[in-house]
Amino acid sequence: MESETNADVVRLRIYLNERQRVHGKPLYEFLVHEARRMHIAGATVVRGVLGFGARSHWHAASVLSLSDDLPVVIDLVDTREKLDAFVPTVRDHLEDGIATIEPVTVVARAPV
Repeated sequence: MESETNADVVRLRIYLNERQRVHGKPLYEFLVHEARRMHIAGATVVRGVLGFGARSHWHAASVLSLSDDLPVVIDLVDTREKLDAFVPTVRDHLEDGIATIEPVTVVARAPV
């Protein structure tokens, strides 16, 4: 991604819940490990405190409960070509959720 222009950079955003598993580990963890293995430029996992999906089922954190079904968002940033190559991995494992690709404008970047 070092020499790419802003027109080439996109974000793959994956919405899921933390209960989803693959090979016995959280799906979000599996996807981030796969992204790293495929040399995707960056990935971040954010755990939400409240959300709902297509089925309108609430996913919420509460002081009285320790939920293991909270919303999770994974953001991956790289070129369209690299993220398009990663999409089949997402499709193969995402049972409940949604994934989107949006163009982004890089305004600052740490040195590699």
